[in-house]
Amino acid sequence: MKARFKYRIYPTPGQKYRLAKLFGCVRVVWNDSLACCQEKYSSGEKKPTNSQLQKQFITQSKKTEDREWLSEVSAIPLQQSLNDLNRRGKRPFAPTNFFKSTKGQRKGRPIKPPKFKSRKSKQTARFTKGGFKVGQHKIYLAKIGKLKIVWPVRITYCSIISNSNQRL
Repeated sequence: MKARFKYRIYPTPGQKYRLAKLFGCVRVVWNDSLACCQEKYSSGEKKPTNSQLQKQFITQSKKTEDREWLSEVSAIPLQQSLNDLNRRGKRPFAPTNFFKSTKGQRKGRPIKPPKFKSRKSKQTARFTKGGFKVGQHKIYLAKIGKLKIVWPVRITYCSIISNSNQRL
């Protein structure tokens, strides 16, 4: 069983700006890839794989002029947002299960489709072990910096969440 703990962090103004940029980039990648999946589903085509989505919406998007700002944030949360979208059967309400539910391949009640992310609702960015380092009174996030925090227990992964009134 994995435990989840909530801690307040106290970022500097520069770190708040970089976190807001990170949340925006994660939201854009999620919404673009979800729109692509829905378009493929409505036209009857096969749903793209996780590697195809990462190539199209992260790697190739960073090279365009419209989306070159995606390279200013760490790629790990962007990849994790696509992993969440493409998670295969590990969560009961995973988007993959939605597509299986509509085709009759999944037992149980029908599942609602995944939703687009809004900047007004809760925003998350998930870092894996390579994207953060834990210190005694600080946590280092890739391309964000060291954030002040107090640790009562040892952690194994990190999610940063911002609610609608910008509390972190």
